[in-house]
Amino acid sequence: MATQELHRGRLIDHIQLVVRDLPASRRFYEALFGVLGVPIGGSAEDYFWADELFVSSADSRAALGKLTGRHHLAFQARDHAMVDAFYAAGLAAGGTDNGAPGERPYHPGYYAAFLLDPDGNNIEAVHHGPHTRSAASVRITF
Repeated sequence: MATQELHRGRLIDHIQLVVRDLPASRRFYEALFGVLGVPIGGSAEDYFWADELFVSSADSRAALGKLTGRHHLAFQARDHAMVDAFYAAGLAAGGTDNGAPGERPYHPGYYAAFLLDPDGNNIEAVHHGPHTRSAASVRITF
């Protein structure tokens, strides 16, 4: 078995979205992840994944034939320009505006943009303002 390496945050191990149109979702998420600097980790005919997000078709073995419904996912952006680019790439890849880039009242420095993906999930990119990270990610090797 080949060695694999994953990067994880602190709270979420993974999230699965079950979608109606996997090719449309893949185009949308690949455009967003290209801007965010997150590579697609793997794929098959009925799924793809990137870091903590696993996206599959309803007919995949992992989905049990049921769509997941509406969710809100927020992705980290390193600065305002990345939030702006995320929004533009998402619109160009079939997303729908759900809140243009700008400051939000959640806390000082919260800058975000919101898009609806092809299944109506609310997808956000957020930059929390000036901050320091202890590490870019947690690296897991197995």
